[in-house]
Amino acid sequence: MRLHLRRREFITLLGGVAAAWPLVARAQQSAMPVIGFLHSGSPDQFALNVAAFRQGLAETGYIEGRNVVIEFRWAEGQYDRLPALAANLIGRQVAAIAADGTGAALASKAATSVIPIVFMVGPDPVELGLVNSLSRPGANITGISMFNVSLEAKRLDLLRELVPAATTFALLINPKGAPSEFHTKEMEVAVRTGRQQLIVLKASTDGEFGPAFTTLIQKRADALMSSPIRSLTAGAINLWT
Repeated sequence: MRLHLRRREFITLLGGVAAAWPLVARAQQSAMPVIGFLHSGSPDQFALNVAAFRQGLAETGYIEGRNVVIEFRWAEGQYDRLPALAANLIGRQVAAIAADGTGAALASKAATSVIPIVFMVGPDPVELGLVNSLSRPGANITGISMFNVSLEAKRLDLLRELVPAATTFALLINPKGAPSEFHTKEMEVAVRTGRQQLIVLKASTDGEFGPAFTTLIQKRADALMSSPIRSLTAGAINLWT
């Protein structure tokens, strides 16, 4: 199965997995099949994603509460909780796991080699070790990738156009995110190509944004980019502006 880029295909893949559940396995369920949903964020931040997830399932014939149960597990930004949450879903005997995000996908794969897993990630899933190849994912896991890490150089080019005199760029990452090193590596290569300087700032909690932006000012960075830090709020940006 080839990996694609579109979010809707994430839902379609999961629907296909659900449709393929053996009738015997369904009969063993006490009431109705259960899908596990694992995410590193929080439900209030990703309410639109959850709504789209439910809608996508409905379009494939699975209505929550009618013929399927969805068990949500949220790490609330604490990535070290993902393995335990994945194990909890396994204990719940879910029929499939929807793993949204790299950390969730890695935790799900480590937790089971039997239960079907459908993931959505940003980096190359082969480089992450999630799948054997793009054309043949293998094992019990498949999904889609946006390959957004490979776009770091393009993002830098856009910043260069916006701030042509810039010589120092800053990259804000979540060191507990998974995996921030891919974004950092790609950006370092892109910056070296343009003979510019890169400052890597780290923040994974609200209390760490202040020191990060203080360093940003002290280092006189000309422009700022962030890897996928969902909790980068307007309040944190105000510390710089």
